[in-house]
Amino acid sequence: MYVTEKLAAIALQQPDKIITSFQGRDTSYSEFYEQAKRLAGYLQGKGYQKEDIIAVYLPNSDYFLVCYYACQIGGFTVMPVNTKLTATEVNYIFTHSEAKFLIYDVCFNPLLNEIQDTFENFHDYLLVGGDDSLVAVLGDSSIKFKEVDVKDDDTTVVFYTSGTTGKPKGVMLTAGAVRATAQIWGESMSLTSSDRMQVVTPLFHCAACHVFCIPVIYAGGTMVIEEAFSPEQALKTMVQEEITIFFGVPAMYSILLNTPKMVGLELPHLRLFTYGAAPMPYELVRKVKELYPDVQVQNLYGQTENSPAATSLKDHHALEKVGSVGEPLPMTQVQVVDEFGDPLPIGQVGEIVVKGPQVMKGYLKNEEATRQALRNGWMYSGDLGRFDEDGLLYIVDRKKDMIIRGGENVYPVEVEEVLYQIPELLEAAVVGVPHQVLGEVPKAFAVLKEGKQLSEQDIITFCSKKLANYKLPVEVMFTDSLPRNASGKVLKNLLREA
Repeated sequence: MYVTEKLAAIALQQPDKIITSFQGRDTSYSEFYEQAKRLAGYLQGKGYQKEDIIAVYLPNSDYFLVCYYACQIGGFTVMPVNTKLTATEVNYIFTHSEAKFLIYDVCFNPLLNEIQDTFENFHDYLLVGGDDSLVAVLGDSSIKFKEVDVKDDDTTVVFYTSGTTGKPKGVMLTAGAVRATAQIWGESMSLTSSDRMQVVTPLFHCAACHVFCIPVIYAGGTMVIEEAFSPEQALKTMVQEEITIFFGVPAMYSILLNTPKMVGLELPHLRLFTYGAAPMPYELVRKVKELYPDVQVQNLYGQTENSPAATSLKDHHALEKVGSVGEPLPMTQVQVVDEFGDPLPIGQVGEIVVKGPQVMKGYLKNEEATRQALRNGWMYSGDLGRFDEDGLLYIVDRKKDMIIRGGENVYPVEVEEVLYQIPELLEAAVVGVPHQVLGEVPKAFAVLKEGKQLSEQDIITFCSKKLANYKLPVEVMFTDSLPRNASGKVLKNLLREA
């Protein structure tokens, strides 16, 4: 069954079962399904066609998931928008995607006012807050809905992810890929209708949405949604909501383990701590296992381009194979290949490639990038890795120099393009440097033009007007020149060492 068909079936089988809980508002499967059909019917009534892109610009809430399912039920393509981006970045995504309709929260009015011309290009919109027009639609039982014939290759979701060129790329995922992802993670995490999954990470990210929300709902479980991560609130929710699964990036676990309330906290219902987006240091894994020996831990690895689902390191390897991202997931093939695409022997480092039904259809309106990423049925991840003798995968480096700051992906080239807009700068480079809590943070190296002066704060202030906060360099080091090889390429390994 597609995820929409499974939702309909569960709404019929267990109509009163709670599907979402958000800030004290519980919604049953039957209520949720009816709301999604009403929104789908509303969009159909407005004349939108199959695979038209509907932009969803909302913070974490139950409404986000209703919108996600409504778009798929109606045959449209849902496009979650990163709420941490600047006006410039959001403007590019709206323009490039040619999204037809916008569902957004009133809290984003100031940002949308900065891109008024683009905002006015939308044919229509629905609002959360203010006139609460979205809520009105969800409650309107008079709206008629027409069934849609869904096919495996229909583009049902587009997630924009930053690219090494500095411009975001729209990853197109199909109905078949989303279904496969729900089944893959459902099997890997042994999800059941008894599971109560706590989400504190952004739903606009493919991980929170496709690794947890959709698979848990596919299994008939309950999503307990929090607007954002707060250690005190997260622990309170774990207890009060009888949470069975928690997901966080390593930085969140570091914060939780340094929260006094976590020591001695009883979590009798919790069965699984999951983590991903960055490697979990041995000490963090050890402390989690020491505090909660009866709770299993599981590492999750994948990219938006594979929905995301590639490998997983399960509990029995958690301490023995620290640093590994585990074994290939069900229905998934993973190889480490050389520059010609040929598989490498155990222990040798090469590019990680993934094949399976969850792999993307391609990049929206970007055939060249699609050709580079998809070759002979394999998705080239851009990550460098190796397999050990037990068939477990290790990530050695990121081919594209990506920085993972507290679970958020930062591409140095994107930051560098902004730095090069500063008139006083001759050249610049950005690398990731270790951070005790966030894992990695961006650090900039800057070369000033002769006779020019700038302070570190001047550069950070300039960047803050063009980049989301998590992409900002936390430090700027001024240097007379950047180290380069014979071909002129900046030697970032030397900068990291410096």
